[in-house]
Amino acid sequence: MLLKTFGWSFAVTAAGLALAGVLWGWQGLAIVGILSILEISLSFDNAVINAGILRKMNAFWQKIFLTLGILIAVFGMRLVFPVVIVAITAKLGPIEAVNLAITDKAQYQELVTSAHPAIAAFGGIFLLMIFLDFIFEDRDYKWLSWIEKPLAKMGKLDTLSIIIALVALLVSAMTVATSVAHGGGDKSATVLLSGVAGLITYLVVSGISGYFEGKLEDEDEAAEEAMEARAAKGNGSAVGLAGKAAFFMFLYLEVIDASFSFDGVISAFAITNDIFMMALGLGIGAMYIRSLTVFLVRKGTLDDYVYLEHGAHYAIGALAVILLITIKYEIPEVVTGLIGVVLIALSFASSVVRNRREGSSGDASGEKPEVTSGV
Repeated sequence: MLLKTFGWSFAVTAAGLALAGVLWGWQGLAIVGILSILEISLSFDNAVINAGILRKMNAFWQKIFLTLGILIAVFGMRLVFPVVIVAITAKLGPIEAVNLAITDKAQYQELVTSAHPAIAAFGGIFLLMIFLDFIFEDRDYKWLSWIEKPLAKMGKLDTLSIIIALVALLVSAMTVATSVAHGGGDKSATVLLSGVAGLITYLVVSGISGYFEGKLEDEDEAAEEAMEARAAKGNGSAVGLAGKAAFFMFLYLEVIDASFSFDGVISAFAITNDIFMMALGLGIGAMYIRSLTVFLVRKGTLDDYVYLEHGAHYAIGALAVILLITIKYEIPEVVTGLIGVVLIALSFASSVVRNRREGSSGDASGEKPEVTSGV
């Protein structure tokens, strides 16, 4: 099971490190290895979130997530995305931007860093919406029940997440946008525009995927005879509906991965400004995150450890706030990575304690334990 799921990750790691050693020597190999660890530490919570979505998809789409999805993640976000940012910021053509990244790495790094406020605003608002929509939903399992219960009641106001996200964006634009750390100047308009774009992207992608997911659930509740009758007529509605739902959920996963990759790409410049080293190191790390996502789905880990999703979403909320703060202030990468790891570790420990408590209760009564709240 472990080798089957992580086999490609192990193979890519071996090939990637070998390639780094050949092209850049021992120093390059070390840098690629450090970047891989950086990506895994910053994106571990991403795997938990992705698993919660991916488990709703069939084996075919899980394979698509590991194959086509990883190509998008590595080449799209870790290699092409920084170049596109430079092209837009410096008003260069794609070829000129690539040439700049290869021939003038210092200027290339400076241009990417100057675009950080826009990147942070887009990613911060997108991730903040994921966290808010999770925390405002009334769930069977509650980890920090003392705060999740009242928030679930507040969540009955459908637009509350949007209101809070817009307030956070306005606060960022008014109080944090003038950034000395990222080139100086008034970044208010840039932050507002990028944040609104992040909000719109979230609403569109999550709305479409949620619509088709809801349609799938309706189909599951319908009688099996009715589904077979529709298939027999040759209209292919059931298959087509499933395909659309899986496709849009796949798009949603890719957008989430893109938002998570922002901090990894920016943080990587603290280690190297070579785009090929960066793409290789972050790509290896991204491969492990993808494999870990599938592993969590196939092992049913989220069903066994019910507070893991809570911990991951709290980590997302923390990352969203950190991204908005980094529009002006520098925050060490180790802080970003440790917050996510600590929150997930605590949620895992709480899940273990709950399972032991519920198991003991079930053994004592001879009945299956009921669902209970967390802390």
